[in-house]
Amino acid sequence: MKSRPAVRNEGHPYQNPELPVEQRVEDLLTRMTVAEKAGQLFHTMLAMKPDGATVEKGDPGMVELDTTHMLHGQYLTHFNLLGTYEPAAMARWQNTLQAMAADTRLGIPVTLSTDPRHAFTDNVGTSFNAGAFSAWPEPLGLAALGDPELVYEFADTVRREYLAVGFRVALHPQIDLATEPRWSRQSGTFGSDAALASRLVRAYVRGLQGDRLGRHSVSAMVKHFPGGGPQQDGEDPHFPHGKEQVYPGGMRDLHLEPFKAAIAAGCAQMMPSYGQPIGTDWEEVGFGLNQGVVQGLLRDRLGFDGIVCTDWGLITDAAIFGEVHPARAWGLESLPEIDKVARVLAAGCDQFGGEACPELVVELVESGRVPEYRLDASLRRILREKFVLGLFDDPYVDVDAAAETVGRADFREAGARAQRRSLTLLTNTDRTLPVTATATARPKLYVENVREEVAGEYGRVVTDAADADLAILRLRTPYEHRANKFESFFHSGPLTFPEEELKPVLDLLDTVPTVVCINLERAAVIPEIAERAAALIADYGASDAALLDVVFGRARPEGRLPFELPRSMEAVAASRPDVPNDTVDPVFPHGAGLTL
Repeated sequence: MKSRPAVRNEGHPYQNPELPVEQRVEDLLTRMTVAEKAGQLFHTMLAMKPDGATVEKGDPGMVELDTTHMLHGQYLTHFNLLGTYEPAAMARWQNTLQAMAADTRLGIPVTLSTDPRHAFTDNVGTSFNAGAFSAWPEPLGLAALGDPELVYEFADTVRREYLAVGFRVALHPQIDLATEPRWSRQSGTFGSDAALASRLVRAYVRGLQGDRLGRHSVSAMVKHFPGGGPQQDGEDPHFPHGKEQVYPGGMRDLHLEPFKAAIAAGCAQMMPSYGQPIGTDWEEVGFGLNQGVVQGLLRDRLGFDGIVCTDWGLITDAAIFGEVHPARAWGLESLPEIDKVARVLAAGCDQFGGEACPELVVELVESGRVPEYRLDASLRRILREKFVLGLFDDPYVDVDAAAETVGRADFREAGARAQRRSLTLLTNTDRTLPVTATATARPKLYVENVREEVAGEYGRVVTDAADADLAILRLRTPYEHRANKFESFFHSGPLTFPEEELKPVLDLLDTVPTVVCINLERAAVIPEIAERAAALIADYGASDAALLDVVFGRARPEGRLPFELPRSMEAVAASRPDVPNDTVDPVFPHGAGLTL
C-alpha cells in the first residue's frame, strides 16, 4: 500500500501537474532561498536500518549520517542508498523520506539513487551484490555476449525493480574502456572494445529511461567521463596513489566514443572521473574540477545539457571505516574547501557527489564570488528532472508491490539464463566438456569453492581429489591485498597468483582432470593454469548451478573474452594504459572463446 501525507504549498503553481514543467521550475526557483538552492546541489550517501527506519546522528555505520539534519537542516534531497536490505523495508524507508521531505517549507521530494545492485560484486564504494534483486552477470558478462537486446532486457528489468523501491537515478552504466589490465574497476565496464561499448550503452540507456525520460523512467548517470580506464599502473583514483590518468598511446579520443553514444541515446546525467590527466593539453586537475573537460568538452563540444554530478568526495576529507581519506580534488589538494567548491561550479558541474556542505555554496554566493544565477542554471536542470520523473506529483511507492516485484521469478530466470550464456570456454582439452552423466553413471566429483550441495545434483562428491573422476575448481582473479580497509575492496596490483597460491592449484591439475573456472573481475595472468587445466572457463558473475549446467551440457557457453588475458606481468607493464589489448603475445586474445 502507499502512504501519502499531505504536501505543503499545494496551491502554488509548482505543485500543479497541469502546468508545463518549465513553468513549474521557474515558479519554484522564485520561492527558494539561497540555502534551499544550495541544498539541491548535493547528492550524498544515506543508509537505513534493516527495518526501514532512518539513520540519525550517533547511529553506527561506514560513515556518520544524520537523515533529519540533511533533509530539514541542510535542505538536501538527493541521496544514494548504501547497503542491501529487504525490498519492503526499502520501500517503507523511501516513503518515510518522502514524508519528511513533504514536511519541509517547499516540500521538494527526494530523489533516490543507487550504485549497481544486480550482480555479484560487493564493494561498498562501487557496487552491491544482488541480494533480493535478480542476479545477472556483471557488465563484463553482458559484453562477453555482445547482445544489445539482452542489455536492453537487463536494463529494463533493473528499471522495474528500482522503481518498485523508489530508486529514480542509476549511478550507472559505467562505460570506461578496460584498457589497463590491472585497473580494479573493469568488472563494471563493457570491456575494451569502444564500438561494442557504444552499442551496448545505447541499449542500456533506453532500457533505464525508455524512449524519453518520464514518470516510469530511471535516470541514467553515465560514468566516468571522459573515460576512466587509462590509469597509471592500473591504480584506482579513489586513492592518491592512483590519481594519474595517462595517454601514452594517443588514444584519448577512443575513450570518448562510448560517451558520445550515451549522449546520442539521451542519457540524463553524467559523472566525471576522479582522474587527473597527465601529459595532455588538458589542465592537470581532476576531471570534476576541470573546466576544459566539463564545460569545454562535455557541454560545449559534445552538446550535453543534462545534469553533471561529480564523483563522490571531491571537497572534504572523509572518515571511512574509521580511517581518514583525503578529498579527491587531485591536482588541487592544497586548496581550501570553499575554493574547491568554487572550482567545481566554475568547471560546469551541477552537483557535488558524496558531499553535504551546502553552507560553503551559501558563503560563496553571499560573498559575491559566485552569482546566484549560477546556482539557478544548475537548479533548472536538477528540478526539471524531479518534475519530469513525476516526483512532485506522486513520490510514494507501494510497499506490497515492492516485495512482489523485486526478485520476481521471471526476472531471476532471465538473469540466470544470462549467467549461463556469458560463461566463456577458453580451453577444452580432449573434449573434456560436456561431461556425460546418467542416473546410473554419476561421475565422482572433487570440488573447491563450489557448494557441495549443488555439485551433488550433478555427481557424487568425494573429499579426496585422488578418488575423483573430475575436479571442479573456482578461482577469483588474483590481486594484491591492501591494508586499508576501504582500499581492500578495490582489487589492484599484480595479476599473477603468488607461488604459495599457485602451487596447490597446479598440484590439483596434475592429480585429476580439472575444470577451472576463473572469475574475471579484471584480466588474469594464468598461462600455467591454461596449459594444464582439462578445461578453462571464464565467468563474470555466475552461480555454481550456472557453471555446472555448462560443464554437464545442460546449457551452452556463448561468451567471448571482453579483453585479452596477458602472458606475463612484464607484458602488462610494457603495455600502454590507453590502448586496448596492447600486451605482447597474450595467452588469450580479445574475443577468444570456444563453442560446445
